[in-house]
Amino acid sequence: MRSGPFLCNLPAARDGPNPNATNMTNRHHNFVNGHWVDAQSGEWFENRNPANAGDLVGLFPRSDHRDVDAAVDAARRAFKTWRLVPAPKRAELLYRVARLLEERKEEFARAMTREMGKVIAETRGDVQEAIDTAYYCAGEGRRLFGDTVPVELPNKFGMSVRMPVGVCGLITPWNFPMAIPSWKAFPALVAGNTVVLKSAEDTPLSSVNFIKTLEDAGIPAGVVNLINGFGEEAGAPLVDHPDVPVISFTGSTAVGKIIAERGGRKLKRVSLELGGKNAQIVMDDADLELAVEGALWGAFGTAGQRCTATSRVICHERVLSKFTEMFLARAEKLKLGDGLDPATQVGPLINEERRKAVHQYVKSGVEEGATLLRGGGFSTGECVEHGWFYEPTIFTNVKPQMRIAREEIFGPVVAILRAGSLDEAVSILNDTNYGLSSSIYTKDINAAFRAMRDIEAGITYINGPTIGAEVQLPFGGVKETGNGHREASWTVLDSYTEWKSIYVDFSGRLQRAQIDTHDAEKQ
Repeated sequence: MRSGPFLCNLPAARDGPNPNATNMTNRHHNFVNGHWVDAQSGEWFENRNPANAGDLVGLFPRSDHRDVDAAVDAARRAFKTWRLVPAPKRAELLYRVARLLEERKEEFARAMTREMGKVIAETRGDVQEAIDTAYYCAGEGRRLFGDTVPVELPNKFGMSVRMPVGVCGLITPWNFPMAIPSWKAFPALVAGNTVVLKSAEDTPLSSVNFIKTLEDAGIPAGVVNLINGFGEEAGAPLVDHPDVPVISFTGSTAVGKIIAERGGRKLKRVSLELGGKNAQIVMDDADLELAVEGALWGAFGTAGQRCTATSRVICHERVLSKFTEMFLARAEKLKLGDGLDPATQVGPLINEERRKAVHQYVKSGVEEGATLLRGGGFSTGECVEHGWFYEPTIFTNVKPQMRIAREEIFGPVVAILRAGSLDEAVSILNDTNYGLSSSIYTKDINAAFRAMRDIEAGITYINGPTIGAEVQLPFGGVKETGNGHREASWTVLDSYTEWKSIYVDFSGRLQRAQIDTHDAEKQ
C-alpha cells in the first residue's frame, strides 16, 4: 500500500453545527401550486456542506404524504389546461429557462459545490447540462414527431401522434442535482405533462434553484411542483399515488427494483436509470498517456460518485505494468479538498454513511487478496476533521470474481484487472450484472468495431473515458442498469408520451380493413 503526502485544500474553519439551527432564518420551502410553502408536518431537516460539516447550507421542509397529495392534486388540475397549450408555446418557456440558467450558472454552480462537494468546474458543467437540455427539449416543441404511413384502403389516411400522459413523478439523485432533474422535467413539460419533483435529501438547494428558475420563466401554477424530504416519507407516497401514472427514478438498483414492483401493481409507466460497474479497456496498442488521462477523469471525477464512473480498468498484459506505473504517478498528484478552491481536483464524498460504505469495499478488496496500491483511507490532516473525504484508491491484482470488481462502489476506488486479448477483456467487462457505460483505448479500428459490437452496455466510448454523455444521444444501460427506458435524446419522449394511432376515412362509406381489401381493388 502506498499513500504519499496528500495535498488538501480547505477554506478557513467555520463554526461547528448549531444546536439551535431550527431557529435560523435560512429556510427553504416546497413549491406547490405556484406557492412556496412549508411542509404540513412543520418539521425541517438540515443540509450541510460535505467538505465542511460545520457549514449549514440551509433547512428544508421534511415532507410526507400530505404534501405529496397537495402537489399531485395541483399537478392533476394544471394538466387539464397545460396539455392544451400548443407545444411550440410550451417550448418558448423552456427557451426562457435556458437563458435564465445561463445568467445564473455561476451562482447555482457555487451553491451546488457547497451542498454536494464536487469541484466547481464540474458543478458548472452540471448547470451547463441543464442549459443544453432546456435548449434541446425546447427544439422538440416544434417536432414531437409521429408517423404518417400508407393505409390499405382508398380514401383513407393514417398517422400516429404523441399524447401527454398526465402527472409525472420525478425522483432524482444528489450527484447531478440540476442536470438529472432537467433530463426528466424538460421533456415531460414540452410533451404536455405536469410534474412533481421529489428532490434528493442531500442536495435540496439545487432543486429549489431549479424550480425557482422555472417559476421566474413564467411556468403556470401547478405545472411544476417540488417536494423536499426523505424517500420513505415523500418518495414512496409519490410512487404509490393513484393519480401519478408516470414515475421516473434515477438511483440505486436495489431501490429501483422496489419502485418497479410498487409501480407495476398499478400498471404505472416506470422509467429506471440505475447502477453501473463501468470498465475501461486498455489495449496493448493504446496511447497510454491518453488512457491514463481518461482513467483518472473517469475514476476520480466527482470522487467516483457517478453511475458512469470508471470503477474497473481492464489492461492488456503487455502494457499492464507501464499503465499501472503511470496511473499511480498521476493519482499521487491529485489534490483533495473543498470544491470551491479552483486548485482542488477531488472533492469529498456526499456524507459519512457513503464514506463508511466505500471503506467497507476497500476492506473487502484487501480481504479477498487484491493488492492495495494506494489510498484506502480517510486522508490525513484537517480534511478528516472537517468533511467526508476519501483518498483516491487503486487496487491491482484484482480477480473478476472479487466484490470490488463486481459491485458498484460509488466512490474513488478503481480496480485494475489483467487481460491477455481483446476477447478476454470484453468477456471480463461483460461479467457483471450492470451494463451502463464502457470504454476502449486502441489504435486498431477493427478492434474498436468488435468492441462496439460485443460490449454489453448502453454507452461505449472509443479512446475516451466512461463519463461525458451528451444530451442529444440516448442515456441508459442494459441488464440491472435499468428497465429499457432512456434519458436524453428524442427517445426520452417515449417515457412521457402515449402513442395514439389515428385513421381518417374520407370515402363516405363503410370500409372494413382486411375484409374489404380485395373488393376495394376491383373498384
